[in-house]
Amino acid sequence: MDREKDLAEGSSCGGDPPAAATPSRYESQKRRDWNTFGQFLRNQRPPVALPQCNSGHVLEFLRYLDQFGKTKVHLQGCIFYGQPEPPAPCTCPLRQAWGSLDALIGRLRAAYEENGGPPETNPFASSAIRIYLREVKESQAKARGIPYKKKKKKKGGGGKPDDESSTSSIPFS
Repeated sequence: MDREKDLAEGSSCGGDPPAAATPSRYESQKRRDWNTFGQFLRNQRPPVALPQCNSGHVLEFLRYLDQFGKTKVHLQGCIFYGQPEPPAPCTCPLRQAWGSLDALIGRLRAAYEENGGPPETNPFASSAIRIYLREVKESQAKARGIPYKKKKKKKGGGGKPDDESSTSSIPFS
């Protein structure tokens, strides 16, 4: 769908070069993420070939990335746990923000299939990954004192139909 949008936008600009000549920011980031994940698999002992990659490897990769995070996530024993804006520094770890992980998984999910991986075995689309992302989202919200609330179904006329708000799949961006 994004590709069609890019083509449509590119065709409306008279003499501009085709979109393939200069990849979009999203495409560049997706390629970087895919290369990083591939390097992570090659660095495993023993190295993991892409066809043998599963959701366990993806979860390990996400946990590995936490060490490079910039989001302070207060632990339950921290005096600032549950405070959106703590008044002083603490020793709680820095982690990857939920939104960053969610976007990363979306890009890797697309890259997996674009690089020949069958959709039915896409490890980035597994329920284990969706559950992990949901847990990260909820724990980060609690640590910051921002309650995570599920969207409620609409009861009555107007707005979106109930079917859309009750779907069990989490959309990947």
